[in-house]
Amino acid sequence: MTGLSRQPTAAGQTHPPRGRVRPDLIYLGWQHAAPPPEPGPVPLGPDEADVADAEPAVAPRRRPPRRTSRARLGAAAGAAIAGGAVGCWQAGVLKPAPALFAFLCAAGLAVACARTLIESRRALRAQVRAERLRVRRLSEARRSDLAERRKQHARSYRDWQVRATAFWRQPCWYPVTMPTSVARLDLAGGTLAGWSALLTTVAATRLAAGGSLTVVDLTEGGVATDLLTLAASLGIDPLVWVLPADLPRLDLGLRLSHESFAEVLALTAAAAGDLGQAGAPAGVTDPARDAALLSRVLDALGPGASMAGLIAGLRALAQIGDPHQQLSAGVVRPDQLTRLTAMFGRGADHLVVDRAWALEARLAALATLGTAAPAWPPGPLRLMWADRRAPATGNRVLGCYLTVALTEMLRQARPGRPWQQTICVLGADRLTADVLDRLCDAAESASAGLVLGYRAIPGPVRDRLGRGNAALAVMRLGNAEDARAAAEQIGSEHRFVISQLTDTIGTSVTTTAGDSYTSTVGLSESAADSRSVTRTDGRGRGRSSSGTFAPLVAGSASASREASTSTAVSDSRSITSGISASTSWGLATSRAVGASGSLAGTLQRSRELLIEQHELQHLPQTAVVICQHGPAGRQVRLADVNPAIMTLPTATLAMPRDPQPGRRQT
Repeated sequence: MTGLSRQPTAAGQTHPPRGRVRPDLIYLGWQHAAPPPEPGPVPLGPDEADVADAEPAVAPRRRPPRRTSRARLGAAAGAAIAGGAVGCWQAGVLKPAPALFAFLCAAGLAVACARTLIESRRALRAQVRAERLRVRRLSEARRSDLAERRKQHARSYRDWQVRATAFWRQPCWYPVTMPTSVARLDLAGGTLAGWSALLTTVAATRLAAGGSLTVVDLTEGGVATDLLTLAASLGIDPLVWVLPADLPRLDLGLRLSHESFAEVLALTAAAAGDLGQAGAPAGVTDPARDAALLSRVLDALGPGASMAGLIAGLRALAQIGDPHQQLSAGVVRPDQLTRLTAMFGRGADHLVVDRAWALEARLAALATLGTAAPAWPPGPLRLMWADRRAPATGNRVLGCYLTVALTEMLRQARPGRPWQQTICVLGADRLTADVLDRLCDAAESASAGLVLGYRAIPGPVRDRLGRGNAALAVMRLGNAEDARAAAEQIGSEHRFVISQLTDTIGTSVTTTAGDSYTSTVGLSESAADSRSVTRTDGRGRGRSSSGTFAPLVAGSASASREASTSTAVSDSRSITSGISASTSWGLATSRAVGASGSLAGTLQRSRELLIEQHELQHLPQTAVVICQHGPAGRQVRLADVNPAIMTLPTATLAMPRDPQPGRRQT
């Protein structure tokens, strides 16, 4: 199968996919690489009037010019003067000769002004007719231009519609791929819906290229449900194991030799146990001794030993329960029980009993492995996932066994075409570091493609992201620490910037000079003279009466007389003379000139992340950031893993033009 089937669209029609799936590429998602269409023609504005209004253009022409106003005033004045002359002649105010002269002059002025006024009106009517003709011609020209522009706009719009229709019909979704030379894809973060979309996209293209796909889902979320729907639409009959219910139909690892199967079980017990988890102290468990113990038990059980017989043998060694119950149930035969007892004896060492007890407790979840007829025939699509309703410890044992058994089968398989066989392990963060390392090494040796999905990024996972020949895919990471670790894993780039540049030039010169001279001269003189003479001489005369009207009263009158003289002479003289002179002369000069010079430049190297952690925390569910190292350098691309894009008529499987070497894509 080298191509996809016809794909239904939203309208119910079917369109054959453009291009074919290339087996040398791994299709991870889609990117919208087509540029936006060009904008359409600018629509015309409101339609202009077909016929322009001539009145606004003619109105200024109808205003009388200054010459016409003067002629109108002259005619009126001449008529008035002529009428006045006639009136004065009839009244006898003027003699006939002066009145006639005034009448003739006034009449001549009125006639001349009236003629000028008539000529002005004729010229104005001619101008109005010419202006109306010009406006009419202008309106016709505007109508012709508007009609031409409408035709041109209609042609441009039809051409744009043709180009836009061709644009929307062309492919605009192109695949985001990586070459099969990359051995592994590490998927960090994401939701179950995002993982389902990515798994469906990868699986559909790998199956279309003729490859096979094995999915191990340890998330207990049924991520491959959408893939089953797609497989049914493509006519593929997948093999599905929902564990532990379908564990009897699972024959994974049962065809291995006793030594290899014992090693698989020992590694499974070590990885599933509490002491076998990541971060446990080294040397607490020894898978080599457990493998030797299990191998001896399988040899004692003989050819055709089942997993249930192995569990019964471990119980016999651990002295758990009554061996006769195992015999009665038909799980082990008497000869097998005799060989087990003779191998270690009834008084087995305490260490053997403890290890048998621990192995039986951890491997009891696999007791029904392969007890029924296996699924047949094997198909190109195999799905194994853990049921969330099963016990957590049992699911952990099942996940470790599936991974370890696949690793052992890859180690014994012959190398084939790269990514001809693809293995997807979802929820790989639940596995231990050594199990992941062995799986990666075995897949690379067998040239099998490997996809490891991690919901979280703990320390052991962080150290293994992108290790070796692997590409990194990052989906939404809600945890801030995980997002920061993923952003640092994607990488950063350096650039050189000038952080500071200072340029200062200056000079300092100071000069000071001073001179001073002072002269003072003083003279003072004073003289005083005083003289005083005093003389007094006085005379007096007086009359008195009583009452206000005393002179009218006879016999009531009196008189008195008095003289006084006073003389005073005073003379005083004071002379004061003073001379004071002062002279001061000074000279001061000061000059200061300052300048300084300095030149400093700093070139700084800054480090910037390609993808910020906050962007990783807000990615859509089907968005994935792919970081890949190739011949052109590191490439960081953003893709959409929604498998429904494949059904769009504008999606194509043809590869877009290769980017320029050394250019980072985002």
